[in-house]
Amino acid sequence: MNDEKGWGYRNYYQKKAHQEIDTIFLTLLPQQGLSVRNEQIRLCHEMLDALFSGKIALCDAGVGIGKTYAYLVACILMRRYATALHGTYLCDHRPVVISTSSIALQEAILKEYLPFLSGVFLKAGLLESPIKAVVRKGKEHFVCDYRLESRLKAIEGKIKNERQRNALLSLKKIYDMDEVSNLSNFDRRLVCVPKFCPKECPGRKDCRYQEYLKQAKDPDVFFQICNHNYLLADASHRAKGYKPLLTSYRALVVDEAHKLPEAARQMYGKSLCFEDILELSYFLEREHLVKAAQKLKSVFHNLFYVICENHTTQEGLAQAFRKTEECMIVLAEGYSVLQELLEKLKGAVSGWIKNRLEEAMEVLALFQHPGKWDVLHLEHERGKFPQLCVTSRKIPDLLSGMLWDQGFPAILTSGTLRAGNGFTRTRQENGLEKETRVREYSARSPFDYEKNCLLYLPQTLKWAKHGSQEEANMLAKHIQRLICSTYGHTLVLFTSYSLMGNVYQILRNHLPFPMVEVWRNAQEEILRFKTLDNAVLFAAGSCWEGVDFPGDIVSSLIIVRLPFAVPNPLSEAEKENYETLDDYIRASIVPDMQKKLRQGFGRAIRTESDTCVVSILDHRAIAGGRYHDDVLCALPTCQMAERIEDVEAFIRHRKKERYYM
Repeated sequence: MNDEKGWGYRNYYQKKAHQEIDTIFLTLLPQQGLSVRNEQIRLCHEMLDALFSGKIALCDAGVGIGKTYAYLVACILMRRYATALHGTYLCDHRPVVISTSSIALQEAILKEYLPFLSGVFLKAGLLESPIKAVVRKGKEHFVCDYRLESRLKAIEGKIKNERQRNALLSLKKIYDMDEVSNLSNFDRRLVCVPKFCPKECPGRKDCRYQEYLKQAKDPDVFFQICNHNYLLADASHRAKGYKPLLTSYRALVVDEAHKLPEAARQMYGKSLCFEDILELSYFLEREHLVKAAQKLKSVFHNLFYVICENHTTQEGLAQAFRKTEECMIVLAEGYSVLQELLEKLKGAVSGWIKNRLEEAMEVLALFQHPGKWDVLHLEHERGKFPQLCVTSRKIPDLLSGMLWDQGFPAILTSGTLRAGNGFTRTRQENGLEKETRVREYSARSPFDYEKNCLLYLPQTLKWAKHGSQEEANMLAKHIQRLICSTYGHTLVLFTSYSLMGNVYQILRNHLPFPMVEVWRNAQEEILRFKTLDNAVLFAAGSCWEGVDFPGDIVSSLIIVRLPFAVPNPLSEAEKENYETLDDYIRASIVPDMQKKLRQGFGRAIRTESDTCVVSILDHRAIAGGRYHDDVLCALPTCQMAERIEDVEAFIRHRKKERYYM
């Protein structure tokens, strides 16, 4: 077939595929109870066009669009018409990779979205067989039967938490550890499939993990679903000439794409924590190398203790590493011990233990002599020694080389890819600044924000010193009046846990509504809040995104401060790329704030019928404030108010009697 005829066929089938999008979203899915959303249809057309033409589509999808259905339908139709073109250059049976950052979304795609679409398409004659998909995860998520048996023997007759013991026993039947509750992190590390799986393993023949890999590579599997870290690990393997983790794929969908740069910083960085040393020591002891294990634990306990003593603990924040004389001495000592161990244990330990020791040495070497593009920092977690971290400043270049330079079509989608009026920051962070294949599309939310949302920016806000008691008292006063004006039903989002705790203490005995305070990983408290009437939820951190409060659960969203990122070693390193501080603020700090603000704002209205007041209690956001225009640019067009009386009137006119009962 000549090129002219090939292009003709492509255009014909591309046209047919686009026609079927309209049939699916205007007829087939509404027959199953789904609403017709014109922006969703346009989004799907845009995605399919990008897939057919080999482009990279940046798709900013507003709340309620239904972007998951949009990209799944686009991918299925791409396959359908690639198959129809059997014998031409478009015939390609390789799978599509869907990368997300959340396990919940992965499970939903596998168990809800795809079975539903398969059923609809099979009934309509658009498919001949169900769409097959598999979730791909790293080795650390699966149990190694050989290591499990060793661990079970080790705890025989010993005192151990009964729930943790039962969790370990359940792994005899369940090989995916994410499906098991009450499994301790220590046990997970000890029984998971090791990073370097020895070929001589006696259990390899009947290994459940190897069977899982075999099933995952079935040629009938069309969707491989993974997280961003796994996607990037696969890309790294391919770049280094190693065996790929994923089956070679024809196209890539990156959902929750705003989290890809952070995943890349983790993936292409290096780290070492005391728990890594404890794990290595445990396995050295299992190899009857007790003295080596004890020396390793002793030296590194001292190393992490000294580093901790030379730094101020900042839980949850990255902190620049200080090259004090004490720190450099213990780093050198730790490196020497590892070097000595490797030489002494040559041929006496398995390959994966040797590799882990070498990785630890590499981290210590970088902390002593960092490269030009390396940023050294510490990560603190409550109750633990700090983690040593090395992050590359060349993340955009790495993403460009490992992903986008490979030439496959891609869809990057999220509710927060656009910042302000454009995608400049997203292109910059993801290594797409120079990529010529990029096309941009913004799909507006179907929700009527002008009718159903009131943006309250009180002119009565006063400046107060950041972190002062005066600031906490002032905010508490505003929050109290807002909560009473909306009769509870309030989510208060903070950017600081300490400020949240302070304001909570001020108000805890002065509100006639149930109050719930959410700290890190407090899903139980969020669920409790949803069961209460007229309740108030104080939250920070992860509650800025990924949490739904539909209906009247949240009719008042209070954003206490504009969510500017806390300065850290990585942002300080990025600042060096700009001529002036103002250039850096406008190009990096403000767009990142706008994205975070949109994430928080998205907690307010989750369905077409929701109504909500959104209040921003930051003097920089009010009319005349430094970032007033940036705030309005980030958010959808809403009614505006500056007086608390307007808030009261809005709620009174839109809520029915049962709201107050």
